[in-house]
Amino acid sequence: MAERPAAAAPVDAAPTGAGWPAGGGRSGRGRRRDRRVYLRRYPLLFTLLVATRHRPALRLGRTVLVHDPQAYLDALTRLPLDRAAAGTVGGTAHRLGADGLLFDQEGPEHRRLRRALHDGLGPAGVAKLRPVWTAVLRRRLAPLAAGEPVDLVPVAAELAGVTAAALLGVDADPTALAAAARRAAATAAAAQLPGPHPPGRSRAARRAVADLTALLGVPPDAAGLAGMLAVAAVNTTVSGLPRAVAWCADDRLWDAAADPARRDTLVDELLRVTAPSPLLPRAAAAAGTAAGCPVRAGDRLLLVARHAAGAHRAGPDPAAPAPPRIARLVFGAGPHSCPGARLARAQLADTLAALVPHRPVVARARADGRAALPGWARLVIRAGT
Repeated sequence: MAERPAAAAPVDAAPTGAGWPAGGGRSGRGRRRDRRVYLRRYPLLFTLLVATRHRPALRLGRTVLVHDPQAYLDALTRLPLDRAAAGTVGGTAHRLGADGLLFDQEGPEHRRLRRALHDGLGPAGVAKLRPVWTAVLRRRLAPLAAGEPVDLVPVAAELAGVTAAALLGVDADPTALAAAARRAAATAAAAQLPGPHPPGRSRAARRAVADLTALLGVPPDAAGLAGMLAVAAVNTTVSGLPRAVAWCADDRLWDAAADPARRDTLVDELLRVTAPSPLLPRAAAAAGTAAGCPVRAGDRLLLVARHAAGAHRAGPDPAAPAPPRIARLVFGAGPHSCPGARLARAQLADTLAALVPHRPVVARARADGRAALPGWARLVIRAGT
């Protein structure tokens, strides 16, 4: 399905422009640790992106890599995109689902759920959901006060699961829902990797999608949207939240987290450098250009959100943050903006606020080699001294 988005205003300040980055942020330890999640999950792809990031856009066969913030913005807001092409989120959903199980459904239940999600992700909806995840934070982080360690990954998984269940209005066990959504995303990602696939990989991906759909228990004409939201909400949260906390701890940013006047800026900075969805796969539906690089219909576009947002140039610095339009490129742009951005910011802000009294440090960390998104399989924190 071709989609021609409306044009967007130019990026107001690029990472290479005057005034930012001012000093690059205190990012040595945090950056070194965070690099491990990329090298563990997608070592070849990460190496390729690092090697080409000095180019605003670069063609490799029928694939165009886009690193530059303005080119990234133009690709999302000016180029017609094919939402159902192979290799895109929509294409994967069509391929794994049965009769559009995960995408492009219609019907009264589908429309009702879309309206509910629009309301649920708005300011009032996020405020209504807040007690759901803050209760998880209070209970799961309480051991820190007694000097006990806490693994943040299962905390993030439960937080994501209970939020997704509340948002969708389903009576599913939060931990089971998070596990099913993570498994569906991981098997789908594995099925998309280049090279030979072990027997049964596609079948495993379809089974994981079916298991998630059964767990959600929503009417058939709402299953697609519910499944896509659960997969997106759970996986970005489980990937991004522990990474953000680790970076905050490693770069000793707890003073900023403790200050309500600076916390929101810190949240934007942490989301900018962690970029929970660091790479957006898209496909061109018609010819165009990206930073002067010709784009043909059918070309695959790899839009590198973490580079567009300057994550490789500067660590999180609440004293000299990136311009908001740069920082928020990690959530897409225009009609391709992430509808859950407000929710993500609120959850990270509340997590930081809950951790501030303990000013935790990272005790142990193990990168995840199987998840759909770069993240930690284990991130154990303990109260600082």
